[in-house]
Amino acid sequence: SVFIWIHTCQHTQVGVFILGCLLSLSEGSLDSLCDLCDGLHGTLAKADMLGRRCKRRSGILRTLFRLIDLNSAQLNLHIAKLCLALCVSGNNLLNICKLIFQISRSESNDILFQNNFIIGSVLGVLSNEDVSSSGEALLYCVGTLKFLSGNSAILRLLLDKNCVGVAQKLMQRLCTAEDTNFTIAGHILVQLTATLRNLADHPDSRPLFISFSMLSELCLVLRHHCKDPDICTNISRIYSKLSSYSECRLALAQTPDSYQLFLELLSKHHQKQDLVVRLLFTLGNLTAKSEEARQQLFQCESCMDTLLQLYDTYQRRDNSPHTPPQKGPLSPSEPQAPPGSVQEDEDVLVKLVRVLANMCIHPAVGPALANNTICIQLLMETIELRSVQESEELLVNVAATINNLSFYQEESSVLRRSQLTIAKLMLKLVLSSSRDAMLEATRVYGNLSQSKHVRDFIMQNKVHQFVVTLLDSKSTEMCFSACGVLTNLALDPANWDSLSVEGAAAKLVDCLRDFGPGDWQLAGQVCQALWNMIVCGSEKLLDTQERESLLEFLTTCLDEQEALKWIENEDMRDFHRACWELEFLPVAQKLMKTLRPPDLTA
Repeated sequence: SVFIWIHTCQHTQVGVFILGCLLSLSEGSLDSLCDLCDGLHGTLAKADMLGRRCKRRSGILRTLFRLIDLNSAQLNLHIAKLCLALCVSGNNLLNICKLIFQISRSESNDILFQNNFIIGSVLGVLSNEDVSSSGEALLYCVGTLKFLSGNSAILRLLLDKNCVGVAQKLMQRLCTAEDTNFTIAGHILVQLTATLRNLADHPDSRPLFISFSMLSELCLVLRHHCKDPDICTNISRIYSKLSSYSECRLALAQTPDSYQLFLELLSKHHQKQDLVVRLLFTLGNLTAKSEEARQQLFQCESCMDTLLQLYDTYQRRDNSPHTPPQKGPLSPSEPQAPPGSVQEDEDVLVKLVRVLANMCIHPAVGPALANNTICIQLLMETIELRSVQESEELLVNVAATINNLSFYQEESSVLRRSQLTIAKLMLKLVLSSSRDAMLEATRVYGNLSQSKHVRDFIMQNKVHQFVVTLLDSKSTEMCFSACGVLTNLALDPANWDSLSVEGAAAKLVDCLRDFGPGDWQLAGQVCQALWNMIVCGSEKLLDTQERESLLEFLTTCLDEQEALKWIENEDMRDFHRACWELEFLPVAQKLMKTLRPPDLTA
């Protein structure tokens, strides 16, 4: 009957009387109290008496505050929702926000927030309250959201209730707060950015981050609070998550001065490894597929100084996990990172070297890095200091960077002067058990072996034997890299006997048969290697049967219809036709002309 009264009577005095009577109920009646709080909320809403319009508002609030003493999380959330609906302010608002925050700290209470509309009320506080007058209350509200956003079900609820949009408006207000509120604004932003970090994990959040321009808004926060390592770290985590997606990369790349900002943060917080790793990971994502991003980053003020100083800082020169890096090739007066674990330092280098590898793909950036003494020294030093077994990912990234740089071998470049030293260092990777390390090292040899000195080194150290065995790997990548090295080695007639002993030509023919029709770029590289080997008529490299077999295969492949007949997809057919025409056909025709005996009747 009590429940009926509260729903049918619009006079708030009745609600006050009923709630006062409820104080005498036992804790076993908490569910009834929750229902009655909701009933009063509905009655007040129906009578348009929520907010500050209710005449007996103060009496209702006093009674509700007394109910808090029952110490029930479930009941307290119902009370908090009603109090916020009645627009409490000042200390009352602060105490209610504290109450909600305390309840949210326990994961066991997550279910209560899922089954209650309190989240909407909390977001309402964040939307409407002023930082200067209610800053502490806002802090407890965003703290609540941070705890709740760790729950995947509530994460979905937060997105549905426009948490991203509310956060964006709040960030704008916080960034324009007066200097007297800067400290509390910073505390709020720590919690708010931690919440956004959790929201960024949900795939449905990405369109919202873009539509609300959150990526550029977060850059503004970074500029205002660049000295706060917690805010910077939280935002770096958001960027590292979102920059894996093309639409987010585009939005971030279009944010003015974002690259310069990241470099400044890397310099300012160079000792904070988790921040450095995430910013470098973001830069690696931005430069992975964008020529424009590679050039823009390189052109930023002090870009290479910042990146190479970081490299030197985290380049451990002994194996002690508790000793800071020692003096390196840069100035010893530069700041060094504090002691940290070897793995943490290595994570930084893995991400940093990836950025360098991406940047040097750009034709305007690559030559500059290939001629940068410190850059080349640091890369070579990394290979010297570390083992493939313990630092596989790092060494693979370093080899990939050197491979990219090896495309730019101007006469006076540092890399060209160091190519023999690099060739020696690559032995460690070639002889390792890591397939990725072998592949990258072979690619490096493919470029460096354009030099006669490097070719001689390869032959003297029996590297050619290893390269020939890669043709049996059943991997198109391995075979292509091996073919590049063999193509260059075959330029020297002095190498033909050694290549013949290893059966190089026969293995190349097998490779052509195995992979040619599916990869015309590889087929063209194989044909070039074979042509280099037999251009002077060496009979040792292919016997008569092998020559006939090769001629038969080439004759078939030179027919366009035969070469492309197995490709059904029309788009793929166009791609394969282009590769066949440009990469394979010219060199295959040249090889055919060399293999065929002269027509004596002609």
